[in-house]
Amino acid sequence: MAQKSYRDAIREALREEMHRDERVLILGEEVGVWGGTYAVTRGLHQEFGDRRVKDTPIAESAIVGTAVGAAMGGLRPVAEVMTINFTLVAMDQIVNNAAKIHYMFGGQAKVPLVIRTPAGWGQLAATHSQTFEAWFASLPGLIVVMPATPYDAKGLLKTAIRSENPVMFIEHARLYGVRGEVTDEEYILPIGVSDLKRAGQNITIVTYSRMLHVALTAAEQLSQDGIECEVIDLRTLRPLDMAPVYESVKKTHRMVVLEEDWVTCGMGAEIAARVSHDLFDELDMPVERLGQVEVPMPYAKNLEALMFPTQEQVVGKIKGMFA
Repeated sequence: MAQKSYRDAIREALREEMHRDERVLILGEEVGVWGGTYAVTRGLHQEFGDRRVKDTPIAESAIVGTAVGAAMGGLRPVAEVMTINFTLVAMDQIVNNAAKIHYMFGGQAKVPLVIRTPAGWGQLAATHSQTFEAWFASLPGLIVVMPATPYDAKGLLKTAIRSENPVMFIEHARLYGVRGEVTDEEYILPIGVSDLKRAGQNITIVTYSRMLHVALTAAEQLSQDGIECEVIDLRTLRPLDMAPVYESVKKTHRMVVLEEDWVTCGMGAEIAARVSHDLFDELDMPVERLGQVEVPMPYAKNLEALMFPTQEQVVGKIKGMFA
């Protein structure tokens, strides 16, 4: 398999699906001539033209609202919202239109829509460094995908575009340059299936998106001290596949949830609650959680660096669980 970046893998998925199905179109701010703020859609406007790669006004409610209407009309739009922070402007369209129309009209209408949006940070300060995956994952009627690797990003995006349901496809801006193996052959990956990324027998780490890479490096370090971590990548946050997590915890009897969101009401809270309720007798100790410091994101680079769990913090937390 060839080494490809996360960015290129997503672009390949878009391009392949646009060739496969002429109903697929892309719309969003600067996605056309400019090629996207993060260069994900670069080259697609030249290849497919204005009809299928459409630059829009700076109006997220209009972008998502137009995409919802296009999906109801039989197209398969991929709407890019420049950052997940700007979904706040389109929450009515996402929450009350995209997620509910199929149910409100008794299944007579479908909304096969993908909303692509990057989360993440990088000296973008408090209002541009947020991550709202737990909000979206709380909504019935909305699928939420958050892949961590180029291979998973491509396969899951292709599946999302083919889905009959609205999908929030959340990319992490700091993963776009990450490289990994991606086959040149046609493939798709199932939505709602967690993935075992590293086998181990001493403790289970449950994570997703960028924190997967932190978990894997920490696991390698811990293995030198005889602690073998099993790492589960959720990949999809709604529907949430807990089966591999349960299977792992029954083996390791210890679990830590690693996320980049705030701990309070984050995905980790839901995961910890389910494991604590369903596998109480399997746990040797309470489930531990690591997440973002609970303050608005600072702009200063040195303070920003203190906001998220690091490899060293993960290693320290897990060693403490064996003390």
